[in-house]
Amino acid sequence: MARPTVWITRRLSDATLERAQRDYDCIINWEDRLSSADDIVAMSSRVDAIIPCHSEHFSTDVAARLDPRLKIIANHSVGVDHCDLPALNARGIVVTNTPDVLNDATAEIAMLLMLGAARRAVEGDRLVRSGSWDSWSPAFMVGKQVTGARLGIIGMGRVGRAFAAKARGFDMEIHYYNRARLDPELELGATYHGTIEALLGIADFLSLHCPATAETAGLMNAERFAMLPDGAVMVNTARGALVDETALCAALSSGKLAGAGLDCFADEPGGNPALATYDNVFMLPHIGSATVSTRDAMGFRALDNLDRFFAGQRPRDAL
Repeated sequence: MARPTVWITRRLSDATLERAQRDYDCIINWEDRLSSADDIVAMSSRVDAIIPCHSEHFSTDVAARLDPRLKIIANHSVGVDHCDLPALNARGIVVTNTPDVLNDATAEIAMLLMLGAARRAVEGDRLVRSGSWDSWSPAFMVGKQVTGARLGIIGMGRVGRAFAAKARGFDMEIHYYNRARLDPELELGATYHGTIEALLGIADFLSLHCPATAETAGLMNAERFAMLPDGAVMVNTARGALVDETALCAALSSGKLAGAGLDCFADEPGGNPALATYDNVFMLPHIGSATVSTRDAMGFRALDNLDRFFAGQRPRDAL
């Protein structure tokens, strides 16, 4: 019996590619270039499965044009806002993701961004690197203390809870908003707020960990930034679509926000040049899950989903 053919759209970890080639006939994008909608449609007639990343977009139009040969899209990501799930499901295409395995890596990046924004890391690094550091005083480079502060988390899913666990190591007071209140064994003493607005008023630090949907687009806008305490710090390691970046710049310029830590942007790759003008914004190029062990785990989770599908079973992470 012929082995299924799988298209791997980006250069995944070496361990993932080795396992994939062992078990499947693979078409691998060794050059690691972006694929267009036409590329995706054309390839769908040659393969039984695709392992894409968030960089490949399966819109309504793309879904309608996919070849019937394609049976499963096993995403190498947790977020699936790049996939029109109803359109793909209507075509009978199974879609999976990779939950659980990147929680800690992403939470680590959120902690890095929070600390970097609070303690003026960008400004300090630039000062030393440029050779401009020529004085010191008790008033020099004074930042915002994380230890003991009130942390507001929007989206208390796997990553949000992993971030809360790390924040407790800094004795932070954890508050959160979620679509539903957590059970006590998951809440671990955190204070639940029934609305985002109720949470914002007490958040010295605010961290976003919710998916990008039609309901959450522009979640942090001018009105909601105004509800934060003066001098708050916002962190976003979820999706750029959650933040109105024009309103974010206004909040930074006015001093409403003391800083921001961002790993994702409305436009990716590239980011927002306007945000680059702020020394109090600590930015990274969407690398929340970029550790060797996490990339291996994500790739293996995607392959686990393929293995189950081609064995005639429902994939663990079918959506």
